[in-house]
Amino acid sequence: MTETPAPARRPARQLLAASVGNAVEWYDWYAYTFLATYIAGQVFPRGSGNSLVPLLSAFAVFAVGFFMRPVGGLLMGAVADRHGRRAALTFTILLMGGSSLLVGLTPTYAAVGVLAPVVLVAARLLQGLSVGGEFAASTTFLVESAGPGRRGLFSSFQYVSTTIGQLAASGIAAALVGGLGEKQMEGWGWRVPFLVGAALSLVGFWIRRGAQETLQPASERSGQPRPGLFDALRRHPRASLLICGITAGGTLAYYTWTSYLPTYAELNAGIDKADALLAGTLALGFFALLQPLGGLLSDRYGRKPLLLFFGLGFALLSVPLLRSIGDSFASLLLVQCAGMVLLTGFTSVSAAVNAEMFPARVRAAGIGFPYSLTVALFGGTAPYVGTLFKELGRPGLFPWYVSALCLVSAAVYLRLPESAHRELER
Repeated sequence: MTETPAPARRPARQLLAASVGNAVEWYDWYAYTFLATYIAGQVFPRGSGNSLVPLLSAFAVFAVGFFMRPVGGLLMGAVADRHGRRAALTFTILLMGGSSLLVGLTPTYAAVGVLAPVVLVAARLLQGLSVGGEFAASTTFLVESAGPGRRGLFSSFQYVSTTIGQLAASGIAAALVGGLGEKQMEGWGWRVPFLVGAALSLVGFWIRRGAQETLQPASERSGQPRPGLFDALRRHPRASLLICGITAGGTLAYYTWTSYLPTYAELNAGIDKADALLAGTLALGFFALLQPLGGLLSDRYGRKPLLLFFGLGFALLSVPLLRSIGDSFASLLLVQCAGMVLLTGFTSVSAAVNAEMFPARVRAAGIGFPYSLTVALFGGTAPYVGTLFKELGRPGLFPWYVSALCLVSAAVYLRLPESAHRELER
């Protein structure tokens, strides 16, 4: 008996179920990064004579949320492997909605003192738990829903939906910044996206309840023991390490280009905040359009060529691209779009590559923990590291940091076995 049923007969519905919930999850997650400067001023005390202290604190909380992602990947991955992908997906979307509501209702430092950052940290920890579980479950769900020769295409929708969530967060943030005054944004405007996210999570929950399960629950499989929490790590250590190497450079480049670049441009090139957000929004739209193309190419020509295109491209071009950002909207948009083309080599295939390394029995937990741990170490800390280099007077080191880590991942890609044309292990 195979552990995974045949691919879903209604692939469009499966894509919608994964994509809508994933978009809502990542809308909430990225709203924080786009509005970090406003959150910083309201929730954290200003350091004596140093305007970057609240922003550093806000990005530190952003990074803290990432360190709950491995826990979420492990726990929710285990739920997905034991009780089905749909059960995990419906739980994570509700958890994200609750944590988004908590961020939107966080009191200010002026009102309650130190309790304000405590509430924000608690909300970000819950969001991190949810997002870690979301990636583990939705990645597995998407790839298992794909028909023959379409795993790359289906996996690309992981980042299509993520980008839609980012676009919504960026678009709403840009509209609020452009339409409200600075005092209104600092007073209540920054809360609006999080309250909207809480409402949208209910929509995602409703859609996901109608999805077709892609894994027969362990409780219904005769003769198959329930997978242990650490079975994937114990039985597939090489695959777990490979996921770390595959992900390290990709996650740093991804969070640098899709989340931190507007703030990087503000701090290092003096670009207007509204222009930076608008450039980010346009570049994200371009990025979303590239994902299915990358997935289709990987289904035809393999995953390795795209991964190497990304890894070597960023290793060689990160420094000149980041250094070429000037004080104009056009220069930032050009740099962002160039990076998005290279980044597609990683994002469009990473879900498929990860899923193809594990059997169905431990696939979700096997993906969730090493992937989320690597993202926490390198992706979640990207805004903080970049801002810290600026604070230390060495902003030029950050592009070299991105380049070096992408070179490390490129070396892993060279040794990676091609998996595009193999049957998915059941």
